[in-house]
Amino acid sequence: MNFIQAILMGIVQGLSEFLPVSSSAHLVFTSNFYKVFANVPIHDQSNQEVFFDIMVHFGTLIAVIYFFRNDIIKIAKAFFKAIGTGNWSDKDAKLGLLITFGTIITVLIAYPLNEVAEALVYKPEIVGGLLIITAFVLFYSERKSKTLDVKKDEVDLKTSIIIGIAQGLAALPGFSRSGWTIAAGLFGGLDRVTAARYSFLLSIPIILGASMVYPLVKIDIQEAMTYNWTAIIAGTITSCIVGYLCIKYFMKFLAKFSLNIFAYYCLIMGGFALVFFSIF
Repeated sequence: MNFIQAILMGIVQGLSEFLPVSSSAHLVFTSNFYKVFANVPIHDQSNQEVFFDIMVHFGTLIAVIYFFRNDIIKIAKAFFKAIGTGNWSDKDAKLGLLITFGTIITVLIAYPLNEVAEALVYKPEIVGGLLIITAFVLFYSERKSKTLDVKKDEVDLKTSIIIGIAQGLAALPGFSRSGWTIAAGLFGGLDRVTAARYSFLLSIPIILGASMVYPLVKIDIQEAMTYNWTAIIAGTITSCIVGYLCIKYFMKFLAKFSLNIFAYYCLIMGGFALVFFSIF
């Protein structure tokens, strides 16, 4: 892991975490493209690389928390007030409850897929195939959304379950977390902006949990002292800055345009990765 590689992967993570193109797939592709051209076996992956992936995700977590800081404060206040009073009529309290419920659904789906997801890091060609599936999910969600006469601007229980399941399945690299959750929101009748907002808020507990649990459980402190921390910190800061800008302009984009452009991108990128890594 060198400084330039860390900056590049920080940019990739910052862009792809919130765009519906699968950040995990792009980190797999970027890392393995580098290995192919550096003549390093694809199956060689150090603990430092895994830890770096966690840290650049943490960078985008900071970005989403800062962008939605006012929403998060309102939701948290209303949620804990409702716990004390038992009155869940406030829409922010309900949203906090739905995010909690959606997170539980996500964990129940994602946890059994953990070993499969880790194994796919060494199978970039399969990840390319999964990215192609994401493309068709995006295409279909846009088509489904256009058939709805009225689109909701609030999440209900049924929709939160669908989105939670989608986020759980997106534990697999290639299944875009933002893409699948926004698509699930469109299936549930939400408008694009509401679906994206809920998707980003729902990502916070999951990314936070992964960022805290993995280092505590799997990282050896003595080994971590040997990591290139300059590169790790640079990549984390880069992913945070790029991620914040990405959220800001992606939300504006969704208010006017469809997800189809990202579906075409996933189709092309997934097809290229499938062919390229099948050869190399």
